[in-house]
Amino acid sequence: MTTELIDGFLAAIPRPAVLVDQTERFIAVNAEAATLLGQGVKGRHFATILRQPSVATAIEGCLRDRESRIARHLANDGAQDTTFAVTLRYVPGIGAVGGGAVLACFDDVTEREQAGQMRRDFVANVSHELRTPLTALIGFIDTLRGPAKNDAPARDRFLSIMEGEASRMNRLVGDLLSLNRVESEERVRPKEKVDLTGHLASTLKTLLPVAEARGVAVKLDAPQEGITVTGDADQLRQVFLNLVENAVKYGGDEVQVVLSFSGRDPAVRAPAARVQVIDNGPGIDPVHLPRLTERFYRADSHRSREMGGTGLGLAIVKHIINRHRGRLRVESELGQGSVFTVILPE
Repeated sequence: MTTELIDGFLAAIPRPAVLVDQTERFIAVNAEAATLLGQGVKGRHFATILRQPSVATAIEGCLRDRESRIARHLANDGAQDTTFAVTLRYVPGIGAVGGGAVLACFDDVTEREQAGQMRRDFVANVSHELRTPLTALIGFIDTLRGPAKNDAPARDRFLSIMEGEASRMNRLVGDLLSLNRVESEERVRPKEKVDLTGHLASTLKTLLPVAEARGVAVKLDAPQEGITVTGDADQLRQVFLNLVENAVKYGGDEVQVVLSFSGRDPAVRAPAARVQVIDNGPGIDPVHLPRLTERFYRADSHRSREMGGTGLGLAIVKHIINRHRGRLRVESELGQGSVFTVILPE
């Protein structure tokens, strides 16, 4: 087989691919592989380029016994670490003196690896979040069966704590189910019309007792004419309940909800409504802002748990807004309060 024909076959493979013959040198490299491994690798010894032991060992073994192998190649694309599954197959009759060569194809499995890590982290986080209240419940049950069995004041106090822990688990399970539901619906855009003005007024009315109990003034600033968007009424209510309740719990003594409409919002390149939830609280350290919508991520874990937070609220908000083809913006500085902006296309 001529060099031109070999190069042509490799060029037709839609992923990085190289050929290493019995001299242990690259005899063919397609464009995708050159991008991954670097220009000018053809003719060089593979060990000077593929230095990772697992890949080098797999190539040597395949050249020796002609058996197929799979290895992992770790790289970096300049923005993040990447992982490739390297599939090795022996091709007879080519290369130096027709002694055969190893065809190595690189499949980018970075997203698959990241998804697997996310699942593992999710299971670990859920297990941790459930284990804490369960441990407390088991401890109090043992106490009520023993030393506090006939101590009425202690029994009442322990039962109250147990009720709080059980409620916390119930909220967590509810949020997990809600997150699963919004993720499953994320690709299907809602089609009903929702009056945002009335929707926000109803949401603030629902949260009024919570705000009054904490001494927080909540104000709605909306135009007289109604603003309507295409959306899911129940899910949008969940978004604004979450954002305003967070502002009431973690902000200062004043929360303002501002509704506006633009004929062409640059964030979505279309007519859109903007809802801003503004508080005058202590603000959020900028280091936390990129991760606020991650599952179970908390800027202040201790305070969040004290307030009964599950760490899933903003993750749910993000997925609901994604389903509506909208955007979520978070602006905050320490000591300057926070602004959560929801942008919803008309």
